[in-house]
Amino acid sequence: MHLDSGVESIQEDNYHNYNDLKNNTMNKLQELTTNKKTARIAGLWYLLLAIGSGYSWMYITKTFVMGSAALTVQHILSTESQYIISILFSIVGQIAFVFLALALYRLLENVNQSQAKLMLTLVIISVAVMLVNIIFQTAALVFLQRTSYFSAFTKAQVAEITTMFLHLNIIGVYVVDIFWGLWLFPLAYLCYQSDFIPKIIALFLVLSGLGYIVDSCSFLINQDVHSFLSNYLSLPEALGEVILLLWLLIKGVLDPEKK
Repeated sequence: MHLDSGVESIQEDNYHNYNDLKNNTMNKLQELTTNKKTARIAGLWYLLLAIGSGYSWMYITKTFVMGSAALTVQHILSTESQYIISILFSIVGQIAFVFLALALYRLLENVNQSQAKLMLTLVIISVAVMLVNIIFQTAALVFLQRTSYFSAFTKAQVAEITTMFLHLNIIGVYVVDIFWGLWLFPLAYLCYQSDFIPKIIALFLVLSGLGYIVDSCSFLINQDVHSFLSNYLSLPEALGEVILLLWLLIKGVLDPEKK
């Protein structure tokens, strides 16, 4: 009788151990599937951010002519539809940035919640500043289209005020550049500490963050230095984010059990 009860106890323990192992495996698979889905959603938001903000910035830099309000206004008027599209793309880009940050927060909050919150906070600050910049960009076109309301201004004055708004937009972008760099540091930390994103990506993100900050500070401090450095900063600024974007879209996350 004692032998039978001992065998039954062992069998029951084995059964419970098997169920625990099975449930643990299923939970890990479910977590991996959820993380992959969240990562790919983040990748899609990242792509939308890159397209929206990238198009808007390329258009503005081609439209604005430093030292010539007349040429700047001429460019705006000759490509007015593109100007409006650039405003819309910029808005879409900032909306995508918010949802990207939320997706990354969901993905990485269990790694370190305080760093995830810091990342999210820095993104929200940068989006708020960029929305002000978009107002400047929109104001330039509105002022140009409403010249009949400002009959006291000459054409030259209208052109100068329009160009001033656009120039404020550009200056604002370089101000927010600092936050585009800063948010990458907690993101890099989270990627490095996680067990499902390659650590090398974290190093590239730090490089990108430093690139953004140097770009911003050099523009605000010394235009000549910025003109020189800008030829070398484009690659490091983009490298880390492009690598992360492609990783999120294509791979999603690593399976920690297969590392």
